[in-house]
Amino acid sequence: MTGAAASAPAFLDLAPIDHAQGTVALPGSKSISNRTLLLSALASGDTRLTGLLDADDVDRMREALGALGVRIDATGTAGECIVHGAGGTFPRGAARLHLGNAGTAFRPLTAVLALEGGDYELSGAPRMHERPIGDLVDALRALGADIRYLGHEGFPPLAIGRSGTGAAAPPERVSVRGDVSSQFLSALLIALPQVTARTRRAVTVEVAGELVSRPYVAITLNLMARFGVVVEPIEWRAFRVPGDARYVSPGKLHVEGDASAASYFLAAGVIGGGPVRVTGVGRQSIQGDVAFADVVARMGADVRYGDDWIEARAGRALSGTAVDCVAIPDAAMTLAIVALFARGPSQLTGIASWRVKETDRIAAMATELAKLGASVEAGADALRIVPPAALKAATIDTYDDHRMAMCFSLAALGGVRVRINDPDCVRKTFPEYFAAFRAIARDRKPA
Repeated sequence: MTGAAASAPAFLDLAPIDHAQGTVALPGSKSISNRTLLLSALASGDTRLTGLLDADDVDRMREALGALGVRIDATGTAGECIVHGAGGTFPRGAARLHLGNAGTAFRPLTAVLALEGGDYELSGAPRMHERPIGDLVDALRALGADIRYLGHEGFPPLAIGRSGTGAAAPPERVSVRGDVSSQFLSALLIALPQVTARTRRAVTVEVAGELVSRPYVAITLNLMARFGVVVEPIEWRAFRVPGDARYVSPGKLHVEGDASAASYFLAAGVIGGGPVRVTGVGRQSIQGDVAFADVVARMGADVRYGDDWIEARAGRALSGTAVDCVAIPDAAMTLAIVALFARGPSQLTGIASWRVKETDRIAAMATELAKLGASVEAGADALRIVPPAALKAATIDTYDDHRMAMCFSLAALGGVRVRINDPDCVRKTFPEYFAAFRAIARDRKPA
């Protein structure tokens, strides 16, 4: 593997890789890291967090909490810190927060700050200002929040004021759309204990339309429960936040490894022979993306599980698949690459949420898969992928999207050279990705 300047290379060239084998210790989950940081900041008491992800999205959350007056002390151990909880109200009632393209920071902070009230402005990277937030804002306004758009209606940046939050009692039921992003629902659920603690009345959130990415909401519910707030899901159509809800520190919480990141290495084991083992996530994971392993097993891979690890290797010849990916939207991108190595076409559906991610991932994936020789049909919420007889060498554009860079690196296992443009975009969630990928790459298959 060679590239340009180590600090911020314009591209990274990946030579053909014959075999993949080894063990990868996963970085902490981005989704769990940012949720636990925010919940720890809202809770009463101090929380020691271990296994935190060290990457740009988590940096944005930590910076924002610091700007809001929350004290976070490093312990000297990598991935560990102590968050001194603010007990439900942030010390600083005014702040200007720049949150990059971190949706797991922008959406929940919007909800928490809107229901607290103050003088806040939230902005982000240009792409964040193209990602819709109107459905969340509508729900927050229904609860009495004072939010203004500073640019285009329905999109960040946002200004949050004080009026309304302490006035008349908010409604006991509020509705939010579930078919654009599950982060809207998660953000509301995380923020609502601020309301119930003040009013002593339960609030029920009703989901309008299909709820996408349900496992990410399950992560939210699991973590809220660890901080003492048990939300009652009603057939995943409504969620009741109890009237006595208050966050209390669990004392210590470990962030498990990133199941979305695991998909790249498990796929490498399947495509490149393996075995490749990932540690930090296993059969007891609370993350929905572990289901990626089940899908590739159905396609023909040999997959094995432990409590804190998953291992994948080649099994029988891979068969094309038709799979509803609504529960695994991030890992589904890796499935699109695995489909290049299968016999017969694959159909990925339930991926409409890709349109509003770091880039329009449906369009981006279709374009880049075609460069490798695949025949691709893109729909509103689907991709149909017909693998080529042999992959073509290609230069892959990454669209400032970390997952594009990571999943397309796997094409080097198809016996072709692959150039990844802007490889540094992986800093968003996995700064050491290419070093970890290099560590499992083997020049020749073992005898």
